[in-house]
Amino acid sequence: MDHGALFYGDNLDVLRRYVEDESVDLVYLDPPFNSNANYNVLFAEQDGARSAAQVKAFEDTWRWDQNAAEALDEVVEIGDDLSRTMRAFRTILGESDMLAYLAMMAPRLSELHRAMKPTGSLYLHCDPTASHYLKLLLDSIFDPRNFRSEIIWKRSSAHSDTKQGRRIHGHIHDVILFYTKSDQWTWNPVYTPYDQSYLDNFYKHVDPETGRRYRLDNLTAAKPGGDVSYEWHGRRPYKGRYWAYSREKMDKMLEEGRIYFPKKPDGVPSYKRYLDEMPGVPLQDLWTDLDPIHASAAERLGYPTQKPESLLERIIESSSDEGGVLLDPFCGCGTAVAVAERLNRRWVGIDVTHLATHLIKSRLLDAFGESVEFSVTGEPTTVADATKLAKEDPFQFEAWALGLVGARTAKKKGADRGIDGRLIFHEKQGGRTRQVLLSVKAGRVGVRDVRELRGVLERDEAEIGALISMKAPTKAMRQEAAAAGFYRSGSEGVGSWGKHPKIQLLTVEELLDGRRIDMPPLAGSLTFRRAPALDRRRPTTEPLFRNLAAPPELEKAFHVR
Repeated sequence: MDHGALFYGDNLDVLRRYVEDESVDLVYLDPPFNSNANYNVLFAEQDGARSAAQVKAFEDTWRWDQNAAEALDEVVEIGDDLSRTMRAFRTILGESDMLAYLAMMAPRLSELHRAMKPTGSLYLHCDPTASHYLKLLLDSIFDPRNFRSEIIWKRSSAHSDTKQGRRIHGHIHDVILFYTKSDQWTWNPVYTPYDQSYLDNFYKHVDPETGRRYRLDNLTAAKPGGDVSYEWHGRRPYKGRYWAYSREKMDKMLEEGRIYFPKKPDGVPSYKRYLDEMPGVPLQDLWTDLDPIHASAAERLGYPTQKPESLLERIIESSSDEGGVLLDPFCGCGTAVAVAERLNRRWVGIDVTHLATHLIKSRLLDAFGESVEFSVTGEPTTVADATKLAKEDPFQFEAWALGLVGARTAKKKGADRGIDGRLIFHEKQGGRTRQVLLSVKAGRVGVRDVRELRGVLERDEAEIGALISMKAPTKAMRQEAAAAGFYRSGSEGVGSWGKHPKIQLLTVEELLDGRRIDMPPLAGSLTFRRAPALDRRRPTTEPLFRNLAAPPELEKAFHVR
C-alpha cells in the first residue's frame, strides 16, 4: 500500500472526490496570498479594468471575478454560520479581491473540517494581511471554543519595510492559526531550550563531583498534608510552613544526594533540581527559535515560499502520532509531505500546478530513494491525456512536459527569448556551468522551430537544445537538427568522451515511453537543488484510505516504487 498520495488538481475538487469523512489526523495549509499587495488595491472594488501593476500584484492570489462570485453564492446559500460570516464580509469588504480570497477559502476550509478526525488538528499558515479574516472564517466552521492558539513565527531578521510607503514597523513574522475539531485532540508535548539568561539566573550551582548544573528548589509547603510537621536533621521549616514531603521521602532524597544544606545551622535545606533532568520550556505561542531557510541551506530547493523543515517537524510531531495522516491541500514544494514521510506519517498532498507535483516527486526520490511509495493522480499518462491538457491549459502543459525531463519553466525576460525551460549541469563537481535549453510546442511544428532553437543555443552559448512536441518531427526538421552537430563531453577530464546531439527532437509520446534527453552521464539537473538524502522511520503498512477509488478519467495513477 502507498504511504502517500499526491494529487494534481483543484484541491476543492480533490477533497470532495477522494478524501473520506473523518480520515485525516492533521491538516497543514499555507494558501497562496500576496503579502506585498498594496492595501488600496487589495480592498478596491473591481470593475473589470485592471492596470498592469495591479495584475502583477495579484499573480499569486485569487481575484474578484465570475468564479469568485459563484463561489460566494454557493457558500451563502447554505444558510449556516459560515454563510452568515460570508454575508457580513460582503457588506464590509464589497466585491474586492479580499472577498474573492475569502470566498475561495471558505468551502475549502469547510471540506477540510469534514475530512478531519474528531481528534484532528488544523494549522493555517498566513501573514497578518488576512489572518484576522481567516480567523473569523475558522471560528464559524470550527467553533470559537476549538481555537487553540495564534502562533507567531519569526520568519526573518530585522529589516525595514518603510520603502513600501505604508508599513512603519518591519514585517518579520507570519501567523499560524491552530484549531482542533473537538475538545479532545492529539497532543504530544514539545519543549524548547531555556534562554541563557534564565540558566545564568537560576541554575547557578554546579555539583563539584559530577559537574552537573542545578538550581535550588523549595522543600516546604504552606498547608500540612499528613505527617509533615517534624524536626529533620535538627531543622524545621520557617514559621507557618511545613515540610512538603514525608520523613521517609526526605530521607530517600538525602540518600540520593538531592538535598542541599545551607551553612547556617538553622537554615532550611533545599532540593537540588538538575538541569539535565529538565525537559525545557513548554512550547509557547511565540516561535523565535526556528530560523528561515538561508540561501546556503542544504534543504533549500529554490522554491520562493519554501518553509523550513524544522517548522513542519514541530507541528507534525506535536499534533499527530506515527502512522497518522497529514493532509496539505496547497503543498507547493512539498515540505510538509517530505517531513511527514520522514516522521512515518502517511500523507496526502494536493497542488494545482504541475511544477509543484514534479518538484515533490523529485524531492521525495532524492531524499528517500527508490523505496519511497506514493501515488500520483491527475497527471497525464497517455498522449490523449496530454492533448487534453494542452488544449485546456497550455501553461500547465508546458510545465508538465518540462517535468518529464526534470526541467522547470524558465523565467522569460522578453517575448522573443525562445526558451521555455532549462536544465543546468556540470560534467564534474565545481566544473563549468553548462545548459540544456528546452522549447515546448503543443501545436504544429516545423523546420522554423528547429532553426529558432539553434539560434537561441548559439546566442546563449548553451551546449544542448531540445524541442519537445506533441506532433512527430518532419524530415526537414530532423535534417536541420542533424546539421547542428554534436556536443562532445569529457573536456574537463571526467568520464569518457561522448557525442550528444546539440539539437534533439522529442515527442510527448516518446517521453511517456521513457525516452530522455541524451546528456553526459555525469550530468545532474540543478534546476532545483536536490533534496539531501534522509533516513526515515519504518513505514506503516496500513492503507492510506479505506476506499481511494479514482473516477474513470483519472484511474491511471502514477506509482513510484
